[in-house]
Amino acid sequence: MDEERLVSPQRRGDESFDPALRPTTLAEIIGQNRIKENLAVQIGAARERGEPLDHTLFYGPPGLGKTTFAHVLAHEMGVSIKITSGPAIERAGDLAAILTNLQEGDILFIDEVHRLGRPIEEVLYPAMEDFSLDIIIGKGPSARSIRLHMPPFTVVGATTRLAMVSSPLRARFGAVYRLDFYDPESIAEIVRRGAWLLGVEIDESGVREIARRARGTPRVALRLLRRVRDYAQVRAGGAINLEVARAGLDLLNVDPLGLDEIDLRVLRTIVEKYDGGPVGLATIAASISEEPDTIMDVYEPYLLQLGFLDRTAQGRIATRRAYEHLGLEYHHPQQPELFDDGEK
Repeated sequence: MDEERLVSPQRRGDESFDPALRPTTLAEIIGQNRIKENLAVQIGAARERGEPLDHTLFYGPPGLGKTTFAHVLAHEMGVSIKITSGPAIERAGDLAAILTNLQEGDILFIDEVHRLGRPIEEVLYPAMEDFSLDIIIGKGPSARSIRLHMPPFTVVGATTRLAMVSSPLRARFGAVYRLDFYDPESIAEIVRRGAWLLGVEIDESGVREIARRARGTPRVALRLLRRVRDYAQVRAGGAINLEVARAGLDLLNVDPLGLDEIDLRVLRTIVEKYDGGPVGLATIAASISEEPDTIMDVYEPYLLQLGFLDRTAQGRIATRRAYEHLGLEYHHPQQPELFDDGEK
């Protein structure tokens, strides 16, 4: 399998990922069993018919393996993968240049596909449906349109915001899969595999402690493993056990539930500054000097999964569980209608 990156390799959230730890086959992927089974059927059918895969869309919070699945699809099909992202394609000509360089069966992986501009989408529609590209030559009255036919290929999209993918674009994906947070056993197995690939000596208690604080997210689990490996190398002779794992994770300000400094600042802002809410996302972001999109995509999904936040039309509300985790006395938030600031 050949990989070609068509944009800068530095995409948000990928900076610390080690490609050597990325699975290359469906069998190597841990967890997400329903998706793996569906993809195995999809791949087997495409191989038997001698056709490219149907266009596929993965969505869910960051770090759950959307990019990994795209690479695995390319490897399983024995084709090349070309990588780009929604924000990187600024003009229709950029997309046309990418599409005209695809070979039969190639996979075009578009990260953050929800950020494609509408003019770009208009070029992508006939390419996905008919494998053709409409190009305008000339300007004014002499302008004319020509249609270029391309070999069949597969678009694999990834997004953290399915609702922001336009309906016409979403309808052109033949398979849509949601990636959920991983269960503790799957995360523990990912940590074991990562430790083996990195050559790290770790016992079962160390594996479990890292997995417990990994937020159900493989990317976070592997990042914590690398940092605990550093701590163990410098201060504990290189081996990781329960005591070393706890000390290293505490030094990183990762609490027993996997919440980091930003998670706790979000909770404390809602509880202490705004009496438990409701409070709008933009207000929370301004209070802690973070971007609203970062809070919504990176931090909020896990807080919602833990049951620490409720989302209402008037804003975010801290739950009883959040108060208990912060060691504070719970009181019912103000009535939402009193704090309706129009933020979603």
